Amino acid sequence: MSERNTLAHAMHDIGLAAWFGGSLMGAIGVNGAAADVDDPRQRARVANAGWGRWTPFNALAIGAHLLGGAQLLKANKGRVATQRGVLANTNTKLALTAGALGATAYARVLGQKMMKAGDVPVAGGTDALPTTPPEVAKAQKQLSALQWAIPGLTGAMLASSSLHEEQQRPSQVVSGVLKGLPATVGTAATGAALAVKNKVSD
Repeated sequence: MSERNTLAHAMHDIGLAAWFGGSLMGAIGVNGAAADVDDPRQRARVANAGWGRWTPFNALAIGAHLLGGAQLLKANKGRVATQRGVLANTNTKLALTAGALGATAYARVLGQKMMKAGDVPVAGGTDALPTTPPEVAKAQKQLSALQWAIPGLTGAMLASSSLHEEQQRPSQVVSGVLKGLPATVGTAATGAALAVKNKVSD
């Protein structure tokens, strides 16, 4: 049985790259380009159309990333348990992933609200005018923050993935396992002592 996880790595990395790149391009390109439309009532339509076309592919990319990540975590569960530093990095990445998923989902909810509002005057994809309806202006204000939060979180996930790759170097694996031995041995010794104590009590 092969120990390679090429497909899982590809799904994990390509999915995350698309998630990060798409969100960054959308913030700079789609939302920025909408402000260049002459008619203020068509600007939101342009931004919404761009995001609407990207959303299905983004969902596919996120799904591929999560599936690949789950397979890699299963394949490396031994290192996560024994190699010092791997568990901490894994937990950090899981927290970043949860944050990115939440931000992406909420941005989608706000985007749907923008679409339902119809052709209302706006300054750009995430910028309001004095004549913009209050509920739309509020949604745009939140989207203005989320458009940078999502690439920020997914960019941090990429950095965490890079650290995981470095931690898989043979020298790092050996060093991490050796550094983790005292804690592992201590836990095992404590468990053995408790087992003996319980046996004596019986």
